[in-house]
Amino acid sequence: MKNIKVLYLILASCVLTFSACEPTVEEDHLVNNVKIEDVDLKATNTTSGGNEVTLEMSTPGVTGYWDYVIGKGLTNRTTIVFPVTGTFNFKYKGTLGAEFFEKTVPVTINVLDHPVPPEWTALLGIDAAAGKTWVFDGGPSPDGRQWWFMSDPNNPMGIWWNAAGDCCPPSDAAGKMHFDLDGALNFTYYSGPSASPSAGSFELNVKNQQLIVVGTKILGAEGGGENSSGIYNIVELTEDKMVLFIPNGPWGTGWTYVYKPE
Repeated sequence: MKNIKVLYLILASCVLTFSACEPTVEEDHLVNNVKIEDVDLKATNTTSGGNEVTLEMSTPGVTGYWDYVIGKGLTNRTTIVFPVTGTFNFKYKGTLGAEFFEKTVPVTINVLDHPVPPEWTALLGIDAAAGKTWVFDGGPSPDGRQWWFMSDPNNPMGIWWNAAGDCCPPSDAAGKMHFDLDGALNFTYYSGPSASPSAGSFELNVKNQQLIVVGTKILGAEGGGENSSGIYNIVELTEDKMVLFIPNGPWGTGWTYVYKPE
């Protein structure tokens, strides 16, 4: 009997010990620090209508980043030089504390009074939000001209076979492609005059002289012009002409595409 009492005491002691060791869990619930309508966004042109713009989010308790269509500002206050004219909605994307949000501020740019790469206006036209449409500079039937051809991998204008001009245009020779900045870097491909649009996006890398297409294909990117990477070297880009080139086509050759505004 005495042994049973001792056993009970040991068991009771263990229960108390384990109970004392159980952690106390405190649940924290995220709450919003501010209402979305109270988030203060400001866009200030350095000069009246100029293309240098300071973007600022000044509301405490909010964290996020600026999305100004062609790039991102990772601080609450950032100054950018925008490369084209027009009216755009720049976005601030972030969190109020318990939920994510997105809010815009309109920016109007009337004059490019700070230096910018001319390739942007050449590609998109004067109204970048409306954008610009490009077609082949020739065809759509074989016409003896040089607008879609196999080229020397080290020389984009060194023709090895004038495919479209001689005999064999691409199936989308009568198509078109459209670039615009209507809220994003938008690229739209049409395989023919009455074809449905195929939407994607683009990146204009002026430093490396590359045009990058994502989510769809460019005009002529089939047959010999296939390019799964979507990266095209810019040979020439002016208001009236765009020449793109890949040095590594499917047959170990280069391939060159020549376009003009629609």
